[in-house]
Amino acid sequence: MDINERKRAILAKESYNVYDLAEIVKILRSPEGCPWDKVQTHQTIRKDMLEEVYEVMEAIDCDEPAMLREELGDVLLQVLFHCDIEADRGNFDLDDAADEVCKKLIVRHPHVFGDVQADTVDKVLTNWDAIKKDEKHQESYTDTMNSVPKVFPALMRAQKLTKRASRAGVDFETTNEVISLIREKLDELQSGKSSPEEIGDLLLLCTVLARLSGVDSEELLGYECDALIKRFEQIEASGRLTDASARELYYKESDNTED
Repeated sequence: MDINERKRAILAKESYNVYDLAEIVKILRSPEGCPWDKVQTHQTIRKDMLEEVYEVMEAIDCDEPAMLREELGDVLLQVLFHCDIEADRGNFDLDDAADEVCKKLIVRHPHVFGDVQADTVDKVLTNWDAIKKDEKHQESYTDTMNSVPKVFPALMRAQKLTKRASRAGVDFETTNEVISLIREKLDELQSGKSSPEEIGDLLLLCTVLARLSGVDSEELLGYECDALIKRFEQIEASGRLTDASARELYYKESDNTED
C-alpha cells in the first residue's frame, strides 16, 4: 500500500486505536510526511516526554478524566515516536517494547503467574525488588543505588537513594535522630559555616525525615509551593506587599493558638 492509500485508509476511519496512532506516526515520519516530524531524534524530543508526563500528573491532581485522557494520549504519542525512530534503525518496534514489558510483568509477578506465595503488599514488593536486582545483574547495594536515574528531580532521587540505603540496613531508627542531626547542621550554619555542602547536607537530611515520616518529599514541597503562592496572593490582595515580612510569607502560623 503506497503512502496515499495509507493516508486515505486513516482518513476513512471514524475512530482509532493504538495501532492507528502508530500508523499516523509512521506517515508523519515518512519521506512524504511532515518536515518537522521526520527530522526529530531521541535527543531533540527528549524533554517533550518529561513535559507530557508532568502534564499527566497535573491531570491526576486535578481529578479531571477528560484532561487525563488527553495527556495520556500525548504520552502514548511520545512512546510511539521513540519506537518508530528505533524501528527505522532496525533495533526494535512497538511490538518488541510491548513484548518486553509483558515478559517483565509475568516474571515479576510469580505470585500471580507462578506458585510463589505473596499475600501482602510488603511481600510483593520484597519479591519485586529481589527479582529486579537479579534481572539487572545488580550484585551490590551500590549497584542498586547507581541504577536510580541521575535525571530524576533531586528530591525524588535523594529519597529513593536513602530508601535503598535503608534496605542495606543503613538508616536512622527514629525521626528524632534525624531531627537531632538537622539541629546540628542548623547550628553549624548559624555559626557561619554556610557552605553549599552544609546546605546540601541539610536538604538531604530533610528528605530522610520526610521518608521516615511516611511522606514524599517531592510531592510535599510541591504542595508547599502552591501554598506559598496562595499566601503571596493574599498579602498582595490586602495591599500589604511593601510591609509584609518574609516570616509571614514563608512560615505558616499555627491554627491552634489559644484565645
